[in-house]
Amino acid sequence: MIARREVILEALGQAHELEALQDSIVRLRDHFRVDHLVYHWVSSNGEQYGCGTYPDAWVQRYLDKDYLRVDPVIIGCFQRFHPVDWKRLDWSSKAARGFQADAIAHGIGNQGFSVPIRGPIGQFALFTASHHCSDEDWARFTASNRRDLILIAHEFNQKALELEPGRSQEQSRALSPREIDAMTLVAMGYSRAQIADTLSISEHTLRVYIESARSKLGALNTTHAVAKALSRGLIVV
Repeated sequence: MIARREVILEALGQAHELEALQDSIVRLRDHFRVDHLVYHWVSSNGEQYGCGTYPDAWVQRYLDKDYLRVDPVIIGCFQRFHPVDWKRLDWSSKAARGFQADAIAHGIGNQGFSVPIRGPIGQFALFTASHHCSDEDWARFTASNRRDLILIAHEFNQKALELEPGRSQEQSRALSPREIDAMTLVAMGYSRAQIADTLSISEHTLRVYIESARSKLGALNTTHAVAKALSRGLIVV
């Protein structure tokens, strides 16, 4: 059997135009054996692109009902850098519960895992896997596949950016192993004291690593640096 990582790279490598990513995401859905995989981006100027395996009837209903305003996945992920299981989002409002019931009725699934992605110049994207199963089965699936889903989300986004017409490639210097460790722990929400303790370094040395990474990434601040490192796949959380 071909290793999962090789399957992912093969699927993405066959995409030579944005429209071809649809074929890739179908293959990836079948590989992960979930009901649906979806990728959606919004650029800073409002341009949108998406591909995935949701039924056409659901996509049209989502637009007709203007569910973008109440979708807890969109609202919750826009406020996060970290991947999130849908159960951790806020479904308490009547509108959110109605949206959830409608989505399940259209075959979207009662479980989901979404990876928020911040790209260059204000791009925001989501890569989502959804399925219908028990909480226990979904917990086992995400535990086994979380890292691969995060990696493929960022590779998928990078491929989409490469294929975007008229886009010039950003240049950035490689991060050192220690800079990667520091930025990964920052992205995971550790405090600077916790990161320094985990890496067995002083907070002053940690500050040097973070500032060096920020400079290499051309970021305005640490949060911006984390977003850039995640979007380029330099760190994985």
